[in-house]
This record gives sequence, structure tokens and C-alpha cells, in this order.
Amino acid sequence: MFASAGAQQPTKPVPTARLSAEECQVWARELSFAQSVADHDAAAFASHLEPDAAFGASGPEPTRGRDLITRRWTGIIAGKRFKLAWYPTRTTIGGVGDIAWSSGPSLFEDPDPKAEHRYRIGAFNSVWHRGADGVWRVLFDDGLEPRPVGEAEAVAFREGRQATCPQA
Repeated sequence: MFASAGAQQPTKPVPTARLSAEECQVWARELSFAQSVADHDAAAFASHLEPDAAFGASGPEPTRGRDLITRRWTGIIAGKRFKLAWYPTRTTIGGVGDIAWSSGPSLFEDPDPKAEHRYRIGAFNSVWHRGADGVWRVLFDDGLEPRPVGEAEAVAFREGRQATCPQA
């Protein structure tokens, strides 16, 4: 979900294009994936991952494998260190019908209302793979290091979430 501090920072929401029905399936899975973290549901989180997924894919030592990724995300899923929310603003399926790209903003919220930087906004990039069973699962995940923002940007993040896919 996030990468090095030297990565380019998101500046404003990207307009969403009209997506195909297949791209909307990925959109829905991305929202479901984010909901698994909001619901603190480690089993649902794991069900969104390919068995050999790689998180922090652009880094020198990606976290590899569904089980290890889920273990490393335990604190994030539990929401004790911070709350994490995200949603897609774009999903794209290329020439191969079982691989898709998904990207959008992410919001990290410190549960302590007196925290110096209560809100931080970053961005994510995920590559999804549709398995033989027809289910889309994350194969690669990474993102931009979050930057501190104020309450107004956190509100704008929440207001920017589209619950339904902008289908063509």
C-alpha cells in the first residue's frame, strides 16, 4: 500500500473514466478488499490475495505469500496502529483478460485525536489476477508513501469514494 518517501505524491483526485463490466468486477473486488480491513477481518483480507502475492512489489524485499502478507498486516487489519482506508479511481484490464491494474488514494488515520499528524494520504497500485475459479485476487501491491494532511483533505478523501463503478 505504500512505498519509499522519495516517491511522487498524489496532488488531487484523478477523474474516473468509464469502465467495462470486467473492469467493474475488479473495482468491486478492490472495494471488498478495503472493506475487509475496515471490518478487521483477516480471513476476508487473505481471501483477496493470490497464494504467491507480493506486497511492497517495487521495494528491494517485497513481502511474499498470502500467509506472510496477512501476518505482517495483522496490526493494520486490527486497526490498532492506524486505520487504513482506500478505494479505486481507476481499474484497467489490458490485452490479457485475466490481469488487471487498480489504483487510487489511501487514507491513514491515527486513532489518537491528539496525534501530531492524525491524517496521512497516499496512493496504492495493485495488480489483480483472475483465477481459474473466476475470482479476482491481488497478485502485486504497492503504493506511495503517505504525506500528512489536515481534516479537510481527509473529508475530501471520504467524499471522493464512489460506491458504484462508473460503467461505460
